[in-house]
Amino acid sequence: MRYRKLGRTGLKVSALCLGTMQWGWTADENAAFEVMDAFIEKGGNFLDTADFYSRWLAGHEGGESEAIIGRWLKSRHKRGEMIVATKVYQPMGDSPNDRGLSRKHILDGVNASLRRLQTDYIDLYLAHAFDAETPIDETLKAFDDLQRMGKVRYVGASNYPAWRLMESLWSADTHNTVRYDVLEPHYNLVHRAEFESDLKLICEQHQIGVIPYSSLAGGFLTGKYERGGNAESERASSIAQKYDIEGAWRTLDVVKRIAREIETTPSAVALAWLLAQTTVTAPIIGANSADQLQPSLEAVDITLVPDHITALNQASSWD
Repeated sequence: MRYRKLGRTGLKVSALCLGTMQWGWTADENAAFEVMDAFIEKGGNFLDTADFYSRWLAGHEGGESEAIIGRWLKSRHKRGEMIVATKVYQPMGDSPNDRGLSRKHILDGVNASLRRLQTDYIDLYLAHAFDAETPIDETLKAFDDLQRMGKVRYVGASNYPAWRLMESLWSADTHNTVRYDVLEPHYNLVHRAEFESDLKLICEQHQIGVIPYSSLAGGFLTGKYERGGNAESERASSIAQKYDIEGAWRTLDVVKRIAREIETTPSAVALAWLLAQTTVTAPIIGANSADQLQPSLEAVDITLVPDHITALNQASSWD
């Protein structure tokens, strides 16, 4: 596994980040342990989770993914070797103060996450989404205090619009607080405009590390979908409908062609394209089993030639 510097931070992280939203949802604890074991065996050291995973399921309270990771870290004695990222913002209770990026919710959230992860610090703590109801100064001061307490090492943001990200950088500079050093955007070959239109330039100019989520477009870029094919599940059907546009299919055709040419998987090609973007540190990948993880891991062992990059850029062009 290759390692990269995460933005302007001192962290060295594996070129792929293992997303864990599915722990306790589509992957039970045994499967989750198997995937994390396989990931570190290949040199991976970067895990991404959130307190909200998987609160959307009946009978779940949230924190299920964090709790599984905590038990794995303890049983494998791997805490010191791993970079663990988690997030705060989403509703974790019925009270109006059980959500958002207020000082109260952040302080309550970090303590709950630390308990579930069975650790006394979080390497990377992210705002899970933009909170229009809380002043950015309040949010950053809370994050700054957590860093001073030693509870978090670095902070970042996910799902932030460009104007709010710039406002946060201005606020941090003006009030001398911690700033967002990492952005976790929705970014992949068939969803480029949201990041590339404004956020990309900000990240380049301010040395913000980028760890894209939905790197394989919910599985669309794995190549398992076919035009007019029947989806195997409700979730698969939703993904197929979302990307049932000519541009996405055209992009997928090029991904598959390149995969055949260099004898790898479509997943590896799509991820290698992300890794070729100068702003991207580590695309987030997911898997429900060690076998499902393997095609994504192949991305770190291939380098796309300029002709491949050009073909992919042209097929997926949005401007």
